Amino acid sequence: MKLNISAAFDAGNIEVINEENHENIQLKIRKDTHSDFLQWFYFRMNNAKDKSCQLHLINASDAAYPEGWDNYQARASYDRETWFQIPTKYKDGVLSMELTPEFDSVYIAYFSPFSYEQHLDLVNTAQQSPICSLESIGHTLQGRPIDFLSIGDNDNSKKKLWIIARQHPGETMAEWFMLGLINRLLDDEDSTSISLLNKANLYLVPNMNIDGSILGNLRVNAKGVNLNREWSKPSKEYSPEVYYVKEKMKEIGMDFNLDVHGDEGLPYIFISGIEGIPSFDKKLRQLTDSFMNNWKMFNPDIQDVHGYPKNQPGQANLDICSKNLGEEFHCLSQTLEMPFKQNENIPDSIFGWSSERSIQLGESLVNVLLSIVDDL
Repeated sequence: MKLNISAAFDAGNIEVINEENHENIQLKIRKDTHSDFLQWFYFRMNNAKDKSCQLHLINASDAAYPEGWDNYQARASYDRETWFQIPTKYKDGVLSMELTPEFDSVYIAYFSPFSYEQHLDLVNTAQQSPICSLESIGHTLQGRPIDFLSIGDNDNSKKKLWIIARQHPGETMAEWFMLGLINRLLDDEDSTSISLLNKANLYLVPNMNIDGSILGNLRVNAKGVNLNREWSKPSKEYSPEVYYVKEKMKEIGMDFNLDVHGDEGLPYIFISGIEGIPSFDKKLRQLTDSFMNNWKMFNPDIQDVHGYPKNQPGQANLDICSKNLGEEFHCLSQTLEMPFKQNENIPDSIFGWSSERSIQLGESLVNVLLSIVDDL
């Protein structure tokens, strides 16, 4: 049987250059829609059982973050549920992967995918809880609903906590995080969740960039727009995903925001804060410190030694989500980054940073929010 590679499915991304020789399979990552960004890949390989396969992404040096390939290991799965690392190396601009499949069909991806079907399962299951409602607050450029979950009783006197994810569609760990968070919030036997919901309502957008996710993009929507640079002036024409979410934020109000992402280069979990916004003050400093210190206590996967440089006072880019919302609502607003590689502090040689660890990190946010909610 002839080896076959395809990516004609939800979130698929690959261009086949040569698949004739299983010991020298030549592939390219396709660029994001209307954009020069590229890094996300996801494809299926058939008819390679028991063959020693060498796969080469020959345009890896053109990636948005080529440093992301250093010490990186691709993920593979036979059932699209369990994703394990496979030997991967980056040399002379080529990302090479090795695998001898145990079955006839195997999937290979940049990170554990989170499909649109999984997204629909997530929001449609959540809405069945008596404390959760699902609303379409607008439509993407390709006409898909922008799904918005409200958890709680909508008592306006309670704190208003927002968590959004996956502005960059290839950062799938962000929606795995949301899965863990949402499932725990809706657990009616979880005393921490119950206690938090006695004090706050939570407003969630599990996937900000549905179109980009389905198209197999790393970073942009169907128009080629990076949503995380649209928050000062979002538009229905170019960034309706941001436009409609921000309108909802203005309608409801906000006491806290977390924007969930993945970082290609750094092998750590960390927070990027709002120290550089013009209104950053003593209260926001104290909240920032409490948020980080408490989360480190509840989940040691997160750390504050490695991360992005802090902005100097008044130098934050207010086009970026967390900075823009922190300034506009004068609230604690943070960006969470998870790795595509390992968490070097607590590595896992088989799975690396995984969907399971992302879920657990999402679950642990409930403890952190309860620990600071009275001070928000």
